[in-house]
Amino acid sequence: MRITIFTLCFMFGNLALNAQVRLKSILESDDWLSTHKIQFDIRDNNGDTTSIPVAIIKGKKKGPVFSILAGVHGFEYPPIIAAQELIQEISPDSLIGTVIIIPIANLSSFYSRTPFLNPQDNLNLNRIFPGNINGSVTEKIAHFITTEIIAHSDVFVDMHGGDANEDLLPFLCYYNNTTKAIQTSKAKALSETSGFEYIVSYPYTIKDDEPAKYAFKQAVQDGIVGLSIECGKLGNLHQNAVVKIKSAVKNMLTLYEIYPQNHKSKTAVTYLNEQTYIKAEHQGIFVSDLVAGDRVVKGTIIGQINNEFGDKIIEIMAPETGIILYKIGTPPVNLNETLVCIGMVKN
Repeated sequence: MRITIFTLCFMFGNLALNAQVRLKSILESDDWLSTHKIQFDIRDNNGDTTSIPVAIIKGKKKGPVFSILAGVHGFEYPPIIAAQELIQEISPDSLIGTVIIIPIANLSSFYSRTPFLNPQDNLNLNRIFPGNINGSVTEKIAHFITTEIIAHSDVFVDMHGGDANEDLLPFLCYYNNTTKAIQTSKAKALSETSGFEYIVSYPYTIKDDEPAKYAFKQAVQDGIVGLSIECGKLGNLHQNAVVKIKSAVKNMLTLYEIYPQNHKSKTAVTYLNEQTYIKAEHQGIFVSDLVAGDRVVKGTIIGQINNEFGDKIIEIMAPETGIILYKIGTPPVNLNETLVCIGMVKN
């Protein structure tokens, strides 16, 4: 097995071309049983710079390309650490095909401990796909992932977790894109073999010429088998979440017949295919005894918003009966923020 480490610059003109050519040449070469670790440097017209670490693990012979993205939001630690550990654990000797892993897509957010936004240009990387090669640094990251990673993938897994203020129930999600039935069927099968108990199938409503905004939605729009893992909460590094994520990825690799692993007994799956979102109608202090995963009943009180003195402003009622997928898990809340997302079991 051979390991190579490179740093390449993704800027403009020939430099951008060199980075693209290098990545493509690795993917298309007969250099099997190898691991390549490449740091793609990016600079925008404003002088902002960052880099994207990309690991390419090539197995025994040609096969599917399975791509894994983590660290779109730098405060989502379990997916980031899981991705790093997968780079160390996936052996080319046992692999058929290629695994591409970006462990931290948003390095500036990660090292500044900034949730949601890249502090360099104050953009949310997961709201601007497909990106822009001539845009700001975050737009260029999105463009790189779209054109250099998604475009070469057969499967694209976008890994997230509960950010700094998000209490989140672990779940796996995909888009029900009826115009690409084969890809959707494969995403569903991968979801069901992952070992996650809860699965969400989102409706897919955008047109081909509309911006996808989200990373794995971009993959779906481009005809790639795309899905997303959501695991971890409140910006903490929980080891059980790391283990759960890695197990899910390896189960999916096994189903795709590119990596061997002994399957555990199949997990019973609950689909939460409809969601309702409760938005904050006031700025204030959110108080709730409930946590992600709790079942709520329509019309019951699930919390309240207080003012800075602790006086109640408004009680929050459950608009539907279902399971809390995620909620604000820290006291501050701003106007129009999502307080709670409730997933409903619909047959």
